[in-house]
Amino acid sequence: MRNDRIGAVLIAGPTASGKSALAIKLAQAFDGVVINADSMQVYRDLRIITARPTLADEALVPHRLYGHVDAAVNYSVGRYLADAAELLRSIQGKKIPIFVGGTGLYFKALTEGLSDIPAVSEDIREAVRAECEGRETVDLHRLLVERDPLAAATLRPSDRMRIMRALEIFAATGQSLVSFHGARQPGLLHDQSVIKLFLEPEREELRRRIDSRFVTMMDQGALDEVRALGERHLDPMLPAMRAHGVPGLLAYLRGEVTLEEAIARGQGDTRRYAKRQFTWFRHQLADWTWVTPEAGYEAAMAAF
Repeated sequence: MRNDRIGAVLIAGPTASGKSALAIKLAQAFDGVVINADSMQVYRDLRIITARPTLADEALVPHRLYGHVDAAVNYSVGRYLADAAELLRSIQGKKIPIFVGGTGLYFKALTEGLSDIPAVSEDIREAVRAECEGRETVDLHRLLVERDPLAAATLRPSDRMRIMRALEIFAATGQSLVSFHGARQPGLLHDQSVIKLFLEPEREELRRRIDSRFVTMMDQGALDEVRALGERHLDPMLPAMRAHGVPGLLAYLRGEVTLEEAIARGQGDTRRYAKRQFTWFRHQLADWTWVTPEAGYEAAMAAF
C-alpha cells in the first residue's frame, strides 16, 4: 500500500518503547525502508549494547544508516543529515522512508533544519580536548562561563560533551555557540507531509523493560562487544565510548566495579536517559502525536 501524499513517517520515543517493531510493521504495510534516527545505533562496533535491530529484523524489510560508522569517528548531526539526504535521493519515488529512533536532535534537524554552525578544525578540537583532559566537568562549565556565558547558561554543568562542543566553537570562531542558533538550513523534510508519532509507554512498565532488556543484552554478548571496543583504546570522550552501558562495563573490565554494579549502572543510566527523552520531545517537538506503543500502528494507518 502506498500514499504518495506522505513524504515520510517519523517514529520516536524513549528507549525500549517498541519503536523498531512498529517501524518494521509499517515498512511491511507501506513498502517502506526503515532508517535509523538513533545516534548510538550508527556505530558498527555496538550492535548489542545499543539494541540495534537484529539480523533477522533486517531481513524482513530494508534497514539503512545502522552500523555504518566506525566507533573512532565523532559522528555529528550534520554528518547524519548528509547521509540521510543521500539516502532519500536514492529511494525517492520508490520507498516510503520510515525514520525511527530516540535522538531528538536528529528528528529536529530532519524537520526544522540544522543551525548553520561553522566547522571546527581537527587542530582546534584536539587543543580543546587537551585543555579539558583530566578536569572535572563542573570545572569545564566554569571555564565556559568565563569564555561564553550565553552558551553556559543553556547547558547543564554535568553535560560534558556539549560543554566541550561550546568551547570548541568559541575557540574556532570567537563567537558564542548561541549566536549561530538563529541561522538554520531547511530540514530535509520541511516541505513534505510527514506522519510524526511519539510512543509513550506507561512509565513503570518502561522501567521494567529497560532493566530486563539490559540483562538480555548481557546474555547476548554485550560484555564481549564492549571488551572488543575497549581493546581499541579509543578516546573516552568519543560518543561510542559513552553509549549507555559501555562506561560501566569498561569499569568492570578494568576491575573497578563488580559485574552487578556495572549492570546496575547501565540500567540506571538508560532509565534516566528515557526520562530526559520524554522531557525533551515534549518541549522541543510539541506538534508530534503522542500514542501508546499499542496504538502506534492504528494511528499511522489513520494518518495514511
